[in-house]
Amino acid sequence: MPYIVHFKKKSGNAKTGPIPVTMSEAKTCPDACPLKGAGCYAETGPVSWNWKKVKEGGEGDAWPAFVEKIAALKPGTLWRHNIAGDLCGDGLTIDGPALMQLVAANAGKRGFTYTHYNPALGRNAARIAEANANGFTINLSANNLRHADALAGLAIGPVVTVLPADAARPGLKITTPQGRKVTVCPATYRDDVTCKSCGLCAIATRETIIGFPAHGVKAKRADLIARGGQ
Repeated sequence: MPYIVHFKKKSGNAKTGPIPVTMSEAKTCPDACPLKGAGCYAETGPVSWNWKKVKEGGEGDAWPAFVEKIAALKPGTLWRHNIAGDLCGDGLTIDGPALMQLVAANAGKRGFTYTHYNPALGRNAARIAEANANGFTINLSANNLRHADALAGLAIGPVVTVLPADAARPGLKITTPQGRKVTVCPATYRDDVTCKSCGLCAIATRETIIGFPAHGVKAKRADLIARGGQ
């Protein structure tokens, strides 16, 4: 299956900082994500304007050309895959061969991303685990704290989760129902922190779960999901 990915060598986004970032076609987004079409920050605002260009085929590279650009990055480069979009796949299962091409291209770099692909389907869990074991960090995206516990229990990769909107403040201590520590993304409440200066999401072996408070135009929907509603 062909994939179109938009690659930007230096992001101008205030949250990521000046690192390489990408966007993948919307068809890669799995239906398992409850925010798909119902609260995803990438579907509204400035991010959506650029994502629409990728979705319509006006911007981006075919998968082989994109992979070559990642391979050409300098060793040690921190880069974020998919400001919008998800892993290469059909919306149900991850494309293993394509993912392994990206993992190989990332060798020596610090690529990281997030996925809502259901680990229980096909070989998704094995592919996520293999990528994490080989230096490309895939964070499993949880819908709430209880879901975060379930994903962390799989032990195939680090976990992030949506949090209620009011969690975006310093000093807030959060744990999952099973007692796992949750670290609120500092870039959500501090202007002096970016993905570039933090880098926590790129660490596959971390123990803490990273939480992202609901935000954006459809924050109310994301907030409901974070609180366990549908």
